[in-house]
Amino acid sequence: MTLSAPSRAAGITFAVLAAFGFSFKAIFVKLAYQSAPVDAVTLLALRMSMSLPFILLMAIPILRQGPALTRKDYGWLFLLGVVGYYGSSMLDFMGLQYISAGLERLILFTYPMLTILLGVAFLGKKFERKVLLAMALAYAGIIFAFMHDVSVSSEIGTVITGGLLVFGCAVLYAGYSAGSEAAIARLGAMKFSVLALLVSTLATLVHFLFTHRLTALNLPLPVYGWCLAMALFSTVLPIFWQSAAVFRIGAARAVMIGLLGPVLTIFFSWWLLKEPISLEQMMGTVLVIGGLLVVIRR
Repeated sequence: MTLSAPSRAAGITFAVLAAFGFSFKAIFVKLAYQSAPVDAVTLLALRMSMSLPFILLMAIPILRQGPALTRKDYGWLFLLGVVGYYGSSMLDFMGLQYISAGLERLILFTYPMLTILLGVAFLGKKFERKVLLAMALAYAGIIFAFMHDVSVSSEIGTVITGGLLVFGCAVLYAGYSAGSEAAIARLGAMKFSVLALLVSTLATLVHFLFTHRLTALNLPLPVYGWCLAMALFSTVLPIFWQSAAVFRIGAARAVMIGLLGPVLTIFFSWWLLKEPISLEQMMGTVLVIGGLLVVIRR
């Protein structure tokens, strides 16, 4: 299908907005941490609870479409929703207490390669040698970014702790991505995504209620402001923007534009969080993006 110029321009705009929204999540988390002493569980609970009204609005028309849910569907949704969104998000928020937003984004961007490896190991997917090259480039880039964080913080143990937490997030999200293929084929991408978001929101709120008193919500207004911004611009709206981009310009182009994510995160972390930029960090970013290009290139 030949795309008209306005449709192509709109698709590119939506893809850039989606990359902007997803990359800004770490910035919002960091800004919330700077506003007041708040833990990862409380911050994630605020983010998901503020997203919930919008998710429910999305869910009402979407849940009427497609086949009725079976017991197997409920089981997969529970597993993938808890692991993919709740588990990975919790590790991500915890990791951001220790490392820069730029390093966090670069580590997270290795999840496509991890997804491929999990598919080969557990789902019978064919292994391609280019994955090894991609991972070599990506993890070499992470080493450079890691060196940047160590030079800034001078506490290698803290950086290692944060890096491992975010890497755990990438592994869990890769498991979600690999395991969701069959569910998406049956239910559709939007229906599955909305249902998985609902499951993860419930898991987050249950975790908060079992481990915290309601007085933990007695926080300064800026924390609520950053969480609301995170809910709108880094959770709900990017889902629509990404879907609109894929519809207009295709998944391949949307993914390519999404590679702007690490660059945007590093730029805004420098501008808003006053995190320094170094040659090591920029070299790491180039290597990670190069690894991703190897994976998605046909």
